[in-house]
Amino acid sequence: MKRSIIWFKTDLRITDNETLVQAVSASDEVLPVYILDDRLLDDRPFGLRRIGAFRMKFLLESLEDLDYSLRSRGSGLLFRIGRPEEVLPELVKKYNVSKVFGKKEVAFEEKQLQVELEKALWKQQCVFEDYSTSTLYHALDLPFGIRDIPDVFSTFRKKVEKETAVREALSAPERIITPPLPKLILPTLLEFGFQEPIQDSRAVLSFKGGETAAMERLNHYFFKSNALSSYKETRNGLFGADYSSKFSPWLAHGCLSARQIYMHVKRYESEFGSNDSTYWLIFELIWRDYFRFVMKKYGRKLFTLNGFNGQQAPGNSKDRQLFDRWMNGKTGDSFVDANMLELRHTGFMSNRGRQNVASYLIDQLHLDWRLGAAYFEEQLIDYDVSSNWGNWAYLAGVGNDPRGKRIFNTEKQATDYDSKGEYRDLWMGSNWRL
Repeated sequence: MKRSIIWFKTDLRITDNETLVQAVSASDEVLPVYILDDRLLDDRPFGLRRIGAFRMKFLLESLEDLDYSLRSRGSGLLFRIGRPEEVLPELVKKYNVSKVFGKKEVAFEEKQLQVELEKALWKQQCVFEDYSTSTLYHALDLPFGIRDIPDVFSTFRKKVEKETAVREALSAPERIITPPLPKLILPTLLEFGFQEPIQDSRAVLSFKGGETAAMERLNHYFFKSNALSSYKETRNGLFGADYSSKFSPWLAHGCLSARQIYMHVKRYESEFGSNDSTYWLIFELIWRDYFRFVMKKYGRKLFTLNGFNGQQAPGNSKDRQLFDRWMNGKTGDSFVDANMLELRHTGFMSNRGRQNVASYLIDQLHLDWRLGAAYFEEQLIDYDVSSNWGNWAYLAGVGNDPRGKRIFNTEKQATDYDSKGEYRDLWMGSNWRL
């Protein structure tokens, strides 16, 4: 009997998951496993954590939903806490597994982990096989190798749009045969040392993890609200659920794939017609691809102060007091502070807000941009290693911005995007006006 492990990571879905499809087709039985790496719970400098309560809650909800989907097909999810390079070999031995299937990684630490895992599996004559499940365009279909990925996004975009097709999304396996598994019992947030996040009434959306919630959100945004038709005009908004798609938390956890979104955009266009907004959502997915491919190209360099482009980072201070003021929304800049308070209380912030608070940390406070990136990693529900660190490096001028360095004038931005001060009133009360 061929028995394999399907190691779920940030691909917590059964639809359009090539890793799962390949594992099922190549095996008599598969063992679906999720391992919460205990290093995720370690503290970092400045008291930051690698995951906060908002994202942990979303993750646990996603795992619960994944288990439900798997059990509806005769399977289930095995949950473990530990180090994957230690836990997986133990499971290989216990269940007599010959192959482990997993998602292909591009970030430095994740790739290092995989190297250690493959060494441990090899000792047990077990093979590791990985597949790309995160991007709109498959890496093998790109018109250039990873080493030749252009350092300017527009060059990349124009060439892939012209020469590369998006593969069809894969259907979920109808049946998944699995060894007998116990009922899934997940730890509580309290067991991880977190307080249950309070749902703030000011939040733009009540995010719930899982593939089921992801599809509900997709259908709402496209077909119930018809908000897609005006996405380009509203995407810089600050209020409400539908100024932007809000797909990013589900994309980051892999509850939804970029190809699924693309296919639904094409369906929407066939029913209601295409316009700049329908294209712009795909444009944003290409940006997401780009950051992932750039991380694969440059690896560890994207986590260094001066990035990969040879420029000197404008901010390099690690002043604790300044950083605390920025984190807690007490800089004195009302637009920055309002956005930082939204992040602290909800785990989410608009794209417009992210650009402004990042620029302020780098260019006004002259702090090391990596402190901001690390805080976002802890706080954001939709944290994605490539998009987060790629965007921060971009704004610090040490990444993929062909114009070198841009500085956001937060007073002008507040005038342009919060001219009546309603957003600042929402998060700061009226005191900021004094």
